[in-house]
Amino acid sequence: MSRLALHKLHEPKLRFGLNQALEDPRDGLTLFGPLDEGKTFGVRPAVIGTPAGIRRFWNWVAQIQRPIDDGKFNRPPFPGFEAAFNVPFSEKRLFEVPLDERELIDACRIEDRHQRVHRVVRLYADKIKAAVKDEAQADVWFVVVPDEVYASCRPESVIPKNIRTPFETSLSKGIAKKLVEAPSFFEELNDDATPYKYQPHFHNQLKALLLEVEVPTQIIRESTIAPNDFLNPMGYPKRKVGLPSEIAWNLCTTAFYKSGARPWKLAEIRAGVCYLGIVFKLDESGPDGRWSSCGAQMFLDSGDGLVFKGAGGPWYSQATNSYHLSEQAAKQLMETAIAEYKLRAGKPPDELFIHGKARFDEDEWRGFKAGAPASTKRLVGVRIRLAEDLRIYRPGRHAVLRTLAYVRDERTAFLWANGFIPRLQTYPGREVPKGLLIDICRGNADIHTVLNDVLALTKLNYNACIYGDGQPVTLSFADAVGEILTAGPVAGAPTPFKLYI
Repeated sequence: MSRLALHKLHEPKLRFGLNQALEDPRDGLTLFGPLDEGKTFGVRPAVIGTPAGIRRFWNWVAQIQRPIDDGKFNRPPFPGFEAAFNVPFSEKRLFEVPLDERELIDACRIEDRHQRVHRVVRLYADKIKAAVKDEAQADVWFVVVPDEVYASCRPESVIPKNIRTPFETSLSKGIAKKLVEAPSFFEELNDDATPYKYQPHFHNQLKALLLEVEVPTQIIRESTIAPNDFLNPMGYPKRKVGLPSEIAWNLCTTAFYKSGARPWKLAEIRAGVCYLGIVFKLDESGPDGRWSSCGAQMFLDSGDGLVFKGAGGPWYSQATNSYHLSEQAAKQLMETAIAEYKLRAGKPPDELFIHGKARFDEDEWRGFKAGAPASTKRLVGVRIRLAEDLRIYRPGRHAVLRTLAYVRDERTAFLWANGFIPRLQTYPGREVPKGLLIDICRGNADIHTVLNDVLALTKLNYNACIYGDGQPVTLSFADAVGEILTAGPVAGAPTPFKLYI
């Protein structure tokens, strides 16, 4: 049995306040503060939920004003919001919208899945849209949901027979789709058909409905911020949630980012480099089951993330069981991405790496090349997916190290972005870490440069404050972004990444 020649990459560092660099974002924020100064008045939260949910939210806000230490070495303590981010998290209850709990629970028990989810979403979305018309605006809307909303408003949710409520004019999906294309003379039928335009998923549908008003939201369950309010007969929380410091780090970091400031960026990155992640999702609004929508994310060397919605089309091929854009659609997507990059950087990127889960075909690549300007000297297509056919094990009780790589040839390598982290003295996972199979399928680049870039992009998850993800941010959020873009009729996707996470 031959041995693998493994290489250990350097753990990428992040840049924080005072131009200081460290590996762990929690260490950097605690010691040096965030990269951006943030707004002078800090983060002004708005909250919508039941009266009990709003009360639980403000109790949690009071908790994050102070240090939270769980007493665990591998969980760095949370120093308090202002100590970490150098601005306050306002405790003033200026923006709060209560919902009628009985009305919300009744909506959660409607038998028809599409009608149920859409009714619950509109209870939140309509009031948020009405509230944002005021001159005074909150920075982030916290959408606090009872656990019953989470349980009943997902695609596979089933309401128990003894509590479900029939919907008198429920329509089949087929009839509803026909009414969308050819509306009835009876408006009540058209109204009943509207929910079938959307996927029955509370999180994605709410995000999609709020894109038009560009409201940053953070959806949280009541039991996440108040687990001790929901106990089982034995006196323990019904739901196992993260440690209080972990929840504080994650929610506070994303709130700071959604308020318009970056908590960190990569410390070492080549100037003029752009990364584009592409995903395909089934678009049920299309004329047949093969139509899909393409979503993409672009990350600049500044750390900014942008979102695009590409043209819908029959991109799925049964012959290859994969998705590929047409040449024209690929060209349009590339031109859109380049234009947005120029708005922020002042010029096109010098290097552009396109990340995807499948190899790019000839037509697709011709389109990307045609849409890229001549000043972009390097255009590289990289396929990234979980390696299912290779596992490595480490003697002893610890998992394989994060940052290990196996270079198979000059265009293909394996990278372990999950694994044992010496700084934390633990592996934050349960299963044997899977590597990423990284393949330079188009263009030319040094495989070691690509490996270091992919590893660095695992540290740009502003939706959580963790040491590193198992995938680069270009792809780790791609599925979630695609789900929102296809959750309902989204006319034109705005670009700010903070609206999607």
